[in-house]
Amino acid sequence: MTTSDIRWSSAQPSAVGAHTWFEIQQQPVLWPTTAVRVREGIARLRLQARLKDARAVITGAGTSAYAAAVVAGAWPRSIAVPSTDLLLATERYMENATVLVSLARSGNSPESIAVVERVHRWRPEVWHLAITCNSEGALATSLLVKPIILDPRTNDQSLVMTSSFSNLSLAGLCLTNSGFMDQVIVSAVGGAHTAFAPINERMRNLANRVEDRVVLLGSPPLFGWAQEGALKVLEMTAGRFPVMAETYLGLRHGPMSFVRPDTAVICLLSNDRAVRLYEEDLVRELRKKKLGYLVGIGHDGDINQTNEQLFDEVIPPLLPQAPDEVRTPFEILGLQLFGYHLSLRAGLDPDNPSPSGVINRVVPGIRIYE
Repeated sequence: MTTSDIRWSSAQPSAVGAHTWFEIQQQPVLWPTTAVRVREGIARLRLQARLKDARAVITGAGTSAYAAAVVAGAWPRSIAVPSTDLLLATERYMENATVLVSLARSGNSPESIAVVERVHRWRPEVWHLAITCNSEGALATSLLVKPIILDPRTNDQSLVMTSSFSNLSLAGLCLTNSGFMDQVIVSAVGGAHTAFAPINERMRNLANRVEDRVVLLGSPPLFGWAQEGALKVLEMTAGRFPVMAETYLGLRHGPMSFVRPDTAVICLLSNDRAVRLYEEDLVRELRKKKLGYLVGIGHDGDINQTNEQLFDEVIPPLLPQAPDEVRTPFEILGLQLFGYHLSLRAGLDPDNPSPSGVINRVVPGIRIYE
């Protein structure tokens, strides 16, 4: 399948934001290429033996840190630590680690290579793996690192990370469970063929009705989905719409004060029925308190089974039956579309929503201290 085979998208809705629009819709084409590249990397680097019983620290900055959290949620004996934290507390997080896995779009963020060098100096026996979208970046070309390079099309040209996030997190999931992920990818690509257009339309309509602020709710291991979705809203609107990511159970412990009657509350619903019971209880509480415009992302057949009106609207998922641990790389597509349409509504260019340079595609100017 090639980029020209994309058939599930509707027409580009705006003359601006061309990179972002294309990079969002190309993702189902790229997911199978990521599985192939990881499989090749597993064989080339003999990763099955290397990663067996490994105590891995998975790291990245910004969006890549959320990708690391997604991977760690499905990888036993691993932890996700943002490189922005790992740089400052290397000894604390690396004390018992045997492998450092760095995730990066460009691989040129100052913290990315500084963390690798610092860990190497302090713990030279730690083995370094990088998954990156840029074959020419500092991580990919470092002599200290063994790289897996993803399809160059995942190296998003837009300021915001879309293809890169889904494929970096997918690559990490494929490292230790590649056979199962092949089946999931087939289901996700099929879901994109049928659901992309309705998801895009519903996200556009939701973006047009947002009046004030946005809350995204997700339970572990889907919280990385919520965090990355919140970041897309924040980045693509240059902070025009206040946004918060929180867990369902955590919302009651203070953050509920952020929610107003007209707040868009987007509920990322678990496929685990036991977890869903807690999520639905929280939604009932919000409805009873008349807080939020409640949007559920979940399979219609699993929502409102008791004929009560829990949600004001429902948006279909790509993977209504998959385990939660593997859903985020695919389900994030809907929130990327939401951020994109919010950006257009705010009169911004999703490719460069921060023309004044408040944020940049690659974070510049960070001084690294020895």
